[in-house]
Amino acid sequence: MTEHPRRRPAFLTTLFERRTWSELLYALLGLPLGIAGFVYVVTTFAVSAGLLVTFVGLPLMAITGLGARWFGYGIRRLANALIGADVPPPQPFRPNPGLLGWIGSGLTDGTAWRARLYLVLKLPMGIAGFVTAVGFFSYGLGGVTYWIWRPFLPCNDNSERVCHRGAQFGRHYTLDTPGRIALTVVAGLIVLLIAPWVLRGVLFVDRLLVKALLGPTAATARVQELERTRAHAVDDSAATLRRIERDLHDGTQARLVALAMNVGLAKEKLDEGGDPAQARALLETAHSTAKDAIVELRDLARGIHPPVLDRGLDSALATLASHSSVPVELHTAIAERPSPAIETIAYFCVAELLTNVAKHSGARRVRVDAHTAGGMLRLRVSDDGRGGARIGGGTGIGGGTGLPGLAERASTVDGRLGLDSPDGGPTVVTVELPLEIHG
Repeated sequence: MTEHPRRRPAFLTTLFERRTWSELLYALLGLPLGIAGFVYVVTTFAVSAGLLVTFVGLPLMAITGLGARWFGYGIRRLANALIGADVPPPQPFRPNPGLLGWIGSGLTDGTAWRARLYLVLKLPMGIAGFVTAVGFFSYGLGGVTYWIWRPFLPCNDNSERVCHRGAQFGRHYTLDTPGRIALTVVAGLIVLLIAPWVLRGVLFVDRLLVKALLGPTAATARVQELERTRAHAVDDSAATLRRIERDLHDGTQARLVALAMNVGLAKEKLDEGGDPAQARALLETAHSTAKDAIVELRDLARGIHPPVLDRGLDSALATLASHSSVPVELHTAIAERPSPAIETIAYFCVAELLTNVAKHSGARRVRVDAHTAGGMLRLRVSDDGRGGARIGGGTGIGGGTGLPGLAERASTVDGRLGLDSPDGGPTVVTVELPLEIHG
């Protein structure tokens, strides 16, 4: 049995992580950025407001709003790079046509005003981060290295005129004995170890402000998500149409052409008084080709909309379970029937997941749960395979290439797909879909 090496406590290793030093750099840069942003906003706003009595005030207010946008854009990029804020860019500035339209758009640009607010709040946040970083890291490092630089301190003479070299607290307590020096080093080490966690707590608030004020609003993010899912849906529909066209052209159409040719040859032989046996053979070939074409058309239609869904999703899932090469334990509690589009998505999700179980998981059993609650259809497919699945790769349910496609398909209707697959199993995939597609 392979023994896994013990992991060191995070408390002891955080100080040496790259993330810690990136956050320290961000905190040190926060003070000058906070001062610069605060001065910029206060100065430009005061000057613009003072010039409102002239025709310069409003255009200047709009232009300086773009400057605040640019300032916020840079800080957002810095926060993403150094503290892992992971904030997407806000909606770009889209002015109305004409000079007055441009000025009006600049004055009503919500992104610019939110950037101004962040730059004002950045000053106290920058002070807090800078003081925390400098205070904890300098005191911690000073304590750890106290034994090195203590001998170079000047003498502190007590009432007995005895020279004491060391940090002094009050008049009679100096850190110069071996025990006190060791205690100072230990205290400095503790401060140094907790410094990343304290700084991370301060920067957590800054990260929230960056997300709330420098990123897209909830409405904008929703629009962007809808645009992305709509583009995916269009691409998926185009790919489906291309597949249907290819299947019809390469399969059914070719069989129908062969059918027409065989029927035509048989007709010619009968018209010319040829051998009836040869004509019968041609007709039998045409009959076989016609049956194959019917089967292909039926399969093609089933791929567009499985007829078994007409009896309901629970019946369709039961059919999928009965045809699975891995034994399936099915549990359904579908109290409210989803819309046909949701049923189709759910059916193909379960079909793809069962296919991946058979191909990649090495599982002996699989369980499928489907139930409705709170206006949602929840599907859960779990297997007892080897686990280690990842979206887009791995060995379990997600080992195939279909899982990212299923996630995209679910997102087009505001659904989501989740994966939990530790090494050694079990692998659990959950799909949540709304019962109705909301516009």
